[in-house]
Amino acid sequence: MPTPITPLRRILVIPARRRSTRLPDKMLLRAAGKSVIQHTYEAAQSVRNAQLVLIATDDEEIAAECRRFGAPVVMTSPDCPSGTDRVAEAVAGYPAAEIIVNLQGDEPDADARAIDRLFELLESTPSAAMATLATPIRDRHKLDDPSCVKVVFAADGRALYFSRSPVPHAREWDDRLLAAEPATFHQHIGIYGYRRSLLMQMPKWPVSPLEQIEKLEQLRVLENGESILVAVTQRATRGIDTPEDFADFVARRAA
Repeated sequence: MPTPITPLRRILVIPARRRSTRLPDKMLLRAAGKSVIQHTYEAAQSVRNAQLVLIATDDEEIAAECRRFGAPVVMTSPDCPSGTDRVAEAVAGYPAAEIIVNLQGDEPDADARAIDRLFELLESTPSAAMATLATPIRDRHKLDDPSCVKVVFAADGRALYFSRSPVPHAREWDDRLLAAEPATFHQHIGIYGYRRSLLMQMPKWPVSPLEQIEKLEQLRVLENGESILVAVTQRATRGIDTPEDFADFVARRAA
């Protein structure tokens, strides 16, 4: 009797775009003998709850690099306006995929245990359509930095708001707020888990008013009445967005 094929219910997708304004061709840059996209793929391989790790790209050179190191890759449209759209297109051919995690291709230091938590949150909370990560902020400069996205969430872990501004905003500042336990402020880490129904619906929604103001796509989900669960991790992973980020990554791997 042939062995039954297990439906792929939990998939991790790595969208990999070729062009980047601040660091062109970053997916193909090499450190310690491997490309950035290979480092990210290998980090994702440690995620226990993912039945498949799939790379989604619209670039033939990235696809060739992925095939070289043995990663499954799917070609997506060059017209995808965001990573979310690329992930949705990639899993269209996997109808049994119910929980999908989106890990950007420039995240070679991704924390596998934290990503596993996203799968677990969505498995255990059927009412939630999406899950993401956050880490405590202990530095005032980071709190005030608009490039550091902040998130506030309720006692049950459901996100209340994401902002580039410091939230919650202290009416009277006290440095002890940065050292409080549990943490007062949290940085959003842009790794997402989606339930399939939401992932397929999101590209059809128009850009929402708050999303347009803050330039944060996740606000579209809240404005359409869906819940986002937030899992707190103590490890703040670093993506590669600039030449300085890549230099830091090379130095860490060399060490």
